[in-house]
Amino acid sequence: MAQTVATAAGQNAVPAEPRKEPEINKLFRAVVKLEGSDLHLKVGQPPMVRVKGLIRRLDHPPLTQEDMERLFLPIMKEHHRKVFFETGGVDFAHVIGDDEHRFRVNMFRQRGKWGLVARRVNNVIPPFEKLGLLIPEQEKLRKPGEPATIEKLCMFDQGLIILAGVTGSGKSTTIAAMLEYINAREPVHILTLEDPIEYLFQDKKAIVNQREIFVDVCDWHTALKHAVRQDPDVILVGELRDRESFESAVHAAETGHLVFGTVHASSAASTISRILDLFPPDMHGAIRQALAFNLKAVICQKLLPSIKPGKSRVPLLEIMIVNQVIRELIIKAEDKKIADAIRIGYPEGMIDFNEHLRQLVEAGEISRETALEVSPNPDALKMALKGIKVAQPGIL
Repeated sequence: MAQTVATAAGQNAVPAEPRKEPEINKLFRAVVKLEGSDLHLKVGQPPMVRVKGLIRRLDHPPLTQEDMERLFLPIMKEHHRKVFFETGGVDFAHVIGDDEHRFRVNMFRQRGKWGLVARRVNNVIPPFEKLGLLIPEQEKLRKPGEPATIEKLCMFDQGLIILAGVTGSGKSTTIAAMLEYINAREPVHILTLEDPIEYLFQDKKAIVNQREIFVDVCDWHTALKHAVRQDPDVILVGELRDRESFESAVHAAETGHLVFGTVHASSAASTISRILDLFPPDMHGAIRQALAFNLKAVICQKLLPSIKPGKSRVPLLEIMIVNQVIRELIIKAEDKKIADAIRIGYPEGMIDFNEHLRQLVEAGEISRETALEVSPNPDALKMALKGIKVAQPGIL
């Protein structure tokens, strides 16, 4: 129904002017129509969309710098413009319609020109099963009513859970699914600190407060400082990108909160070294102690092309749950043995990349060629696919 605006006399009414959409929304809608995941804009190239993992160029003239400015500036708030012009890059959310479609936008400069990459964010938070976060062979052994491994990780009362992986590996979606699992089951307070907000949560059994950096709070430092004062049970602190964010996450975990954070790392074991890299060597002993006694689990994730009809990509997981063996390896700086400890910990719900690759191949989710290409140990995977089990090494 068209909106109307009353005249000064209060009698005749005229239709309100429809709100004009930003021109760039046409490109965002093209992403939706193509069922793409990302929009790429670069001066000198036509707009590009990532579809099923591959970049496709749209039938559109190459973009000029003037095009970029005309497209970008209308969707940027003043503080986003300030950050972009001062630092050369900025992240923010863009919504088409009334939360009809959400995109996480990263704007940047390259070779003196403007560029943009926008990732499409689903409005609905998919359950674990739909995301492929349930391990096939562990599911076969799971008793009725028994929670899956990923569900068990949501049941800790306190501690730190880290999602590791490269950009675009699905970390944000996995965390959103874990928070939604808690939201649907526990009468708790969930507090998220995000830059920008991606998934929108609706209160269910939990209360969910989402704070966007530079919109709801002036900066990360202030958000982290105030977080524990807001009576949260569960906190999403985003990326553990520096000393301050890690120290804040550990402090929150130590004081009885369940904390979720992300790290750019390629494996569960390398997550430890990535965190240590944030600190000088003389602090590594103390950081290892903090990790050993507060870290509950690391989920490292990659996205692989699926061969199943109707499915574009499937997550590859490595799950490390901190038990007594792994705790001691972290303290003793024997990180090279963590991979073996994960393999031995399979009955506890852990899994390494090679074992999950084997299961995905045998379940018809991915091709053998893809599995061997991404495997950290292709020779061992070949043997596993032939049904040859390698004896587990002694690690203590």
